[in-house]
Amino acid sequence: MEDMHLELKPGKTSDYEYTEAVKTLRTNIQFCGSSVRVIMFTSAIPSEGKSDLSFATAEALAQIGKRTLLIDADIRKSILTYRYQLKNKLNGLSQFLSGQKRLEEVLYTTSTRGLDLIFAGPFSPNPAELLEDELFKVLLENARELYDYIIIDTPPMLNLIDGAIIANQCDGAVIVVESGGISYRMAQKVKSQLEKSGCRILGAVLNRVGGEYGSGYYKKYYGKYYKKYYGKY
Repeated sequence: MEDMHLELKPGKTSDYEYTEAVKTLRTNIQFCGSSVRVIMFTSAIPSEGKSDLSFATAEALAQIGKRTLLIDADIRKSILTYRYQLKNKLNGLSQFLSGQKRLEEVLYTTSTRGLDLIFAGPFSPNPAELLEDELFKVLLENARELYDYIIIDTPPMLNLIDGAIIANQCDGAVIVVESGGISYRMAQKVKSQLEKSGCRILGAVLNRVGGEYGSGYYKKYYGKYYKKYYGKY
């Protein structure tokens, strides 16, 4: 029988300011009210730090006694398994939504008490269709009964429909924006997509302020990076 418990290794160097910022974000989420429990983290393009922040926030909530489930819903290009140095063959969301695995076969407990994980699973050629399936809605409905918070790491939203599909099932959304990484127009497009979905925008997180990428990052890398990892949509 497969071991469904994970000893998590740190994927991001511990940094006092980052840790304190995550705690502030955690507090702000709590002040959004008791009805805001299923929260998606999204961004415009890949590599804005969305997955790191999703994980850190879920872990921070668990550390104050909140039963928390982190769902990696980026079925197209998940990075969590690699980022947190986990073993390769982990069951995940794509297998559950396609009927290959039962929920108990994709739900992992972790070494952080109160934090459970559902990984993205193997790449799927039809992620949008899987996320629109009734099973995803049922998964979240059941999770609401068991967890205080459900944090969903979604694919970037600029040219993909996946995030908008997920937004329909969420109580709120946090937009992660890399400092100097994207244009105002890109951020506004993500905001508009979330508003059309009816999902409440809880706020935006400006990430990597003073980081290594610089103001010209998106101009140089956006097109080829997106096409390389997410294909043409």
